[in-house]
Amino acid sequence: MLTLTSPVETRLHRLPAGAKLAALALATVAITPVAGVAPALGVTAAVAGLYLAQGWRFAGHGVRMLRPLWPFLLILALWHGWADEIARGAVIALKLVAVVALANLVTMTTRLDAMIAVLERLARPFARLGLSPRVLAVSIALVIRFTPVLLARAERLAEAWRARSPRRPNWRLVVPLALGALDDAEQVAEALRARGGL
Repeated sequence: MLTLTSPVETRLHRLPAGAKLAALALATVAITPVAGVAPALGVTAAVAGLYLAQGWRFAGHGVRMLRPLWPFLLILALWHGWADEIARGAVIALKLVAVVALANLVTMTTRLDAMIAVLERLARPFARLGLSPRVLAVSIALVIRFTPVLLARAERLAEAWRARSPRRPNWRLVVPLALGALDDAEQVAEALRARGGL
């Protein structure tokens, strides 16, 4: 559940977690103002090249990690198609894919403990407000790791629904998804307590 780090060893695995998170933040700020289909396509191609430079297996895993984006891309396509702003929608979609792919790249090449250590250092100023930097760092790291797990579980529930019903999946999936998330949270809490807690 907490092992989204790619088993395919790359040069990026050896870079410090802080440097990768800083580069991700700077890249996101740089990508945000990009306008025009050609520049956005260039940015996305550069990110794809970064994946391919790590090998085909790694790049294939990166593509699979982008699968949860398709509903958002579909909504973008429908909305901008209806508004007759295809070019604008394409720019937004390309930038979204590029930024999420870069975030996945950091996740895939950074161990959880290294990410927690960086987040803990960044959260130290909050200690003056009475917040524990360790608890805050672990909470953020768990959200980062759990998001794709919850998306994958929602996809499996939707597939099970489609296999049993001719109707499309609807709001009734919320309850089993929430119960599964609570069960996962309880297991993680027990594991943390078994290791001495926070």
